[in-house]
Amino acid sequence: MKGTYIGEFEELVLLTVGILFEDAYGLAIVDELEKKTGRSIMISSVHKALVRLEDKGYLKSQMGGATQLRGGRDKRLYTLTQSGKKVLSQSRELRNSMWNEVPKIVWGTGKI
Repeated sequence: MKGTYIGEFEELVLLTVGILFEDAYGLAIVDELEKKTGRSIMISSVHKALVRLEDKGYLKSQMGGATQLRGGRDKRLYTLTQSGKKVLSQSRELRNSMWNEVPKIVWGTGKI
């Protein structure tokens, strides 16, 4: 397995695969990312991230059945692997730990 670090976009893609569960394929991932982030997402960026994440062992893919909606073309479906779930959990733990270390005074309210 390649490196164990993921960037923000890779984390978002992994989370989206988890959200979509059994219906995680390229265009569905783009649509969900745009809906959740309010950003314009290029399909090519998602495909590159999916390849990287699969190479790292965080995702696995399989071909889904063809549908008339897709003009008879198969779609590649993605699922999280155990390693993918682990790296997401580690990322969440790191972020939460760091957020908890920011003094409340920084926010000017005494509350976070």
